[in-house]
Amino acid sequence: MSKNLVIVESPAKAKTIEKYLGKDYTVKSSFGHIRDLPKKGLNIDIDNKFTPSYEINPDKKKVVAELRKAAKEASDVWLASDADREGEAIAWHLTQALKLDPAKTKRVVFHEITKSAIDEAIKTPRTVDLKLVDAQQARRVLDRLVGYELSPVLWKKVRTGLSAGRVQSVAVRLIVEREREIREFQPESSFKVVAVFLIEGQELKAELATKLATKDDARVFLEAAAQAIFTVEDIATKPGTRSPGAPFTTSTLQQEAARRLGYGVKQTMTLAQRLYENGHITYMRTDSTILSGFAIKSAEEFIKREYGDNYHQIRQFKTKNENAQEAHEAIRPTDFSKIQAGDDSGQQKLYNLIWQRALASQMAPAQTEKTEVSIGLSNRNEKLLGKGEVLKFDGFMKVYGGIKDDTILPPVSKGQKIDLHVMTATETFTRPPARYSEAALVKKLEELGIGRPSTYAPTISTIQAREYVEKADLEGKERLVQTLSLKSGTVTEEEATETTGADRGKLLPTPLAEVTTDFLVKYFPSIVDYDFTATVEGQFDLVAEGKETWYKMIGDFYKDFHPLIADVADISRSEVSQAKELGIDPKTKKPILARFGRYGPMLQRGATEDEEKPTFAPLPANTTLETVTLEQALTMFELPRKVGTTDDGQEIKANIGRFGPYIQVDKTFVSIKPLDPFSITESEARDLYKAKLEKDANKYIQEFDSGIKVVNGPYGPYITDGKKNAKIPKDVEPAKLTEEKCKKLLDEAPAKKKFVRRRKKTA
Repeated sequence: MSKNLVIVESPAKAKTIEKYLGKDYTVKSSFGHIRDLPKKGLNIDIDNKFTPSYEINPDKKKVVAELRKAAKEASDVWLASDADREGEAIAWHLTQALKLDPAKTKRVVFHEITKSAIDEAIKTPRTVDLKLVDAQQARRVLDRLVGYELSPVLWKKVRTGLSAGRVQSVAVRLIVEREREIREFQPESSFKVVAVFLIEGQELKAELATKLATKDDARVFLEAAAQAIFTVEDIATKPGTRSPGAPFTTSTLQQEAARRLGYGVKQTMTLAQRLYENGHITYMRTDSTILSGFAIKSAEEFIKREYGDNYHQIRQFKTKNENAQEAHEAIRPTDFSKIQAGDDSGQQKLYNLIWQRALASQMAPAQTEKTEVSIGLSNRNEKLLGKGEVLKFDGFMKVYGGIKDDTILPPVSKGQKIDLHVMTATETFTRPPARYSEAALVKKLEELGIGRPSTYAPTISTIQAREYVEKADLEGKERLVQTLSLKSGTVTEEEATETTGADRGKLLPTPLAEVTTDFLVKYFPSIVDYDFTATVEGQFDLVAEGKETWYKMIGDFYKDFHPLIADVADISRSEVSQAKELGIDPKTKKPILARFGRYGPMLQRGATEDEEKPTFAPLPANTTLETVTLEQALTMFELPRKVGTTDDGQEIKANIGRFGPYIQVDKTFVSIKPLDPFSITESEARDLYKAKLEKDANKYIQEFDSGIKVVNGPYGPYITDGKKNAKIPKDVEPAKLTEEKCKKLLDEAPAKKKFVRRRKKTA
């Protein structure tokens, strides 16, 4: 064993670092976090300064044992986890698990995995920064307190198995409120006027500077234009510039990767992690836009060599976030001369984007020439404006792209009379606020000061995994659009349809999200308050700077938060369920309610207090608790619908259940997605039922009297006795297995894991 042991959190990172260190160093990985709060119980001593009780993660005990052995044999241990608070916490937990003295153990940090950076870090080691550890510990303890105390309240008042958390609940609230804004939005129409003039065979497009309020206004304007003489009243030409953006931070990388590459936030961070671990880019969790002097010099040399001196311009961008703390430099390539890097196409595309952005930040602005032509009508005061832009010098766009096509206006002169070819007035509508994409949500969270670079991706993954939010494509709806056209002195009118509301890859709140958010806003306002959540992040920063004690900060929060738990004890579940009476069923004279139930939104006929039990039905497709009408609800109580009979005379019923529409024959249930239970035909139902029977018949390859079966499973054949499953060796034919061989394979198979419903920590 060598005298120096270096511990990092990632095997890939260990492999890269080991290339740069000599034979006197052995590099091992902790495979991420090795200690945490146990999953069961609070494990925080509230009366003793909120002291947490950590345990070694069960799946890391073997790793810890190996690291302890290696640490005992090494003369020096170097902790080289990532250069942020989470990395600092990992380093501290390693000292505790390996019984190392934090005051003596060497801690090294670097923001890029290159030989020079690692050599420099080894020359200037420090010890574990306990202030950063405290900041991370404060975040972990606060989130556990919220999750542990608030989640059981949600189980009782909303739905069993739910959970709530600080940052995630705020993110869900943003999405819920945006969706409600969209529902309440009433579009207003106006008419956009565009004219096309012909000048020496070339087209000059010009728009009316302001939109016209009504179709009548548009018709009056076009009729006036039919009689007007058009004159070029002014031509203004002025230079313009476009400057590059700052090098990427975590959030801007996520946003731009979504815009240009179509990557999700989690995908972007996974690819960036691989690029970092392989030494291609600097650390990817950062809210700093600063480049090091070395990087600026390297970029200058590359730009001047490849593009020329006139393409270079030194810039140092100021970081917008005054509390930027996750790392000290923006995301950039470790070597600008390396134009391509990455093990697969995903990594290569992301690396190229990072390389382009960082290099462009040190390049000259693009130079443009903007021309604006003002066109007057002889019989109206309004002006038509024609705009053009020509790229004179591409500057940073040579690397990063920009203007795709020059908009060149045909030659005209002031005072020139020009001929109208065609003029249209097209109805346009105001647009509702845009739904959040993953990248747009990251941007909003950053603007509000909620979360930090390391929290964005897990937050967005969590709210989707917990079924508060779904990422979906929306088809949109058709609406009529009116267009008036003027050509050859005649105004004509036509109607066309356009699709509105279509969206791709946007975050939509589920009914569960709306009920939970309303409950939290009403009874736990501080948890989902934007300013409060951002203030907490600022307090974490103060802890990291040594200006505030972490357990005092937690205590100030807890003394206000804890009493709220007791205050909601007497709130009824029906109050939380958002029950809304739609009207009275004309047949039964019972009230029809729309409310949130155990498995989601549903309809109820009859009151809970009535002697006769209420009946229930699902919501109609494409409706919500807020939008469903009495007429729509009444149709759902017509289910189950008798569709017909099977070939042997058994009744076929169609209905909608928890998992969607289905047909039922005796005790057999068959999904009919995407068919509708109100319109499915007897013939369609019979075919689906037959297919189900055939599939079930082929399910069992062999059945023995002992109860052992050889089954065709979704992932291939396997053996089961109902209590235990066993894999079938690849070289064994399932149909030829004997009962004795099956018993032997079952005996050798590991015991079936017991299913335990895991309590979710955060939301």
